[in-house]
Amino acid sequence: MAAAAIKLLTLSAVATAVLSANRAVTAAGAVPVAGGRCAGFTDFPAAIGERVSYGALGTVVAEAGAAFAVDAALELDATGRVITKASGVAVARALGAASAAGQLVEILVIPN
Repeated sequence: MAAAAIKLLTLSAVATAVLSANRAVTAAGAVPVAGGRCAGFTDFPAAIGERVSYGALGTVVAEAGAAFAVDAALELDATGRVITKASGVAVARALGAASAAGQLVEILVIPN
């Protein structure tokens, strides 16, 4: 089944770094630090200075940074992809499983 999204809140920011689609972003338009907080997940790629929309509440499609199970608590890796929570901030809950890095999975965003 393809990943889907039910966004309840979409916001936007001006990119202050090169941003990839379906990865975490801060409200300032930057890539968050590993294990850090994020404002949401980008809808499309953006170059520096471009405005990008991101899903801030609800379910979104995110890129996996490693394999994880359904219902896993998720944190961020250094590139804004989601991975199983270890010691970082929980930013989402997995609504689907990922068997490898690079897969697109539906997640439930946790305001953080």
